[in-house]
Amino acid sequence: MALMPVADALSAILAGAEPLQEEMVALDAAYHRTLARDVAARRTQPPQPMSAMDGYAVRAADAADLSVRLRVIGEVAAGRPFERVVGAGEAVRIFTGGVIPDGTDAVIIQEDTRVDGDHITITEIAAKGRHIRPAGVDFREGDVLLAAGSRLSDRALSLAAAMNYPELPVRRRPRVAVLATGDELVMPGTQPGPGQIVYSNGYALRALARAEGADTVDLGVAADTVEATTSGIRRAREANADILITTGGASVGDHDLVHQSLEAEGVKMAFWRIAMRPGKPMMHGRLGAMRVIGLPGNPVSSYVCSYLFLVPLIRALSGRTVIHHVRESALLGRDVAENDQREDYLRAVLEERDDGTLIATPVTKQDSSLLGNLTVARALLIRPPFAPAARKGEACEILTMPD
Repeated sequence: MALMPVADALSAILAGAEPLQEEMVALDAAYHRTLARDVAARRTQPPQPMSAMDGYAVRAADAADLSVRLRVIGEVAAGRPFERVVGAGEAVRIFTGGVIPDGTDAVIIQEDTRVDGDHITITEIAAKGRHIRPAGVDFREGDVLLAAGSRLSDRALSLAAAMNYPELPVRRRPRVAVLATGDELVMPGTQPGPGQIVYSNGYALRALARAEGADTVDLGVAADTVEATTSGIRRAREANADILITTGGASVGDHDLVHQSLEAEGVKMAFWRIAMRPGKPMMHGRLGAMRVIGLPGNPVSSYVCSYLFLVPLIRALSGRTVIHHVRESALLGRDVAENDQREDYLRAVLEERDDGTLIATPVTKQDSSLLGNLTVARALLIRPPFAPAARKGEACEILTMPD
């Protein structure tokens, strides 16, 4: 079977991926959720002109002369407006957030005044509008301030609260189930026997999925039998998973039973050999509404494939505006050899120069089983198929990986 280009594989995985259902959640539960609809302000902020400083609300015409003496007729605090119109020669003590009294159009900060009983004199001429926040300076009722498809940050939640929303319409979180396969796998904390290794892939994959806003289901490790693997697939469906990720068993050996098990459960599977390194053996199919991605068992291959394919799929199902990873420019930190027909994703460390230029230096050992190198790397350096040899200092493209 011909090797499928990475871009074609991603297009196939994303085909028909529509945002999941809308649901309403309280603000405290909306962090990093994706907005399902545009959200417009329900109020004007601030609703009236307000003082930006502690001082005195005055008429600018009265405070144009340093010799003036103004009578203080009252006080304004936040939430306690002044009830009457301020006349000529009068001033009102005001605090930050207080509503500007009718008749006044400037605030003199308290540092620029001298107090003498119920009068003040000024030491700085007042300018009209000085230290006043106009009504609507932040936003006005009806302004669309949060857009559908955006992921809600902590700052966005504060804005939504100020817009008078106790809850927000968001997309349901995609549910990602992770099933490992392999008789050789034992759980962390276990003493491996002869030929066994400690299972690690699922921890990275579930964390990556959660960081993108998904809920995760750990289906554990299935033995290398069709019965055990199909049982795991059924448990994913029972858990209402939107995405099933399998790790291991994605090749075509006698003990690689994932493909066989998926077909036995009714998955119409397109079996790929993708033109990429690491991660050539990978599968994708559908079982009803559940999307299935079969990943290689090597930990680096598993992680890189998840980063390239699972993350955009989660974003698409979440209704995110930005789905695809953004490539960045960098300079090579060392020479690299010419490439073959597969697109290479080299683990690389990053250095930022004083001028902001990124230097990407591939780690020396690129074996797909080396987790130490994967953890040290901060980027994937992309080498297109049949790319010629490149020298240190030449331009390259990278994908930065999450911390």
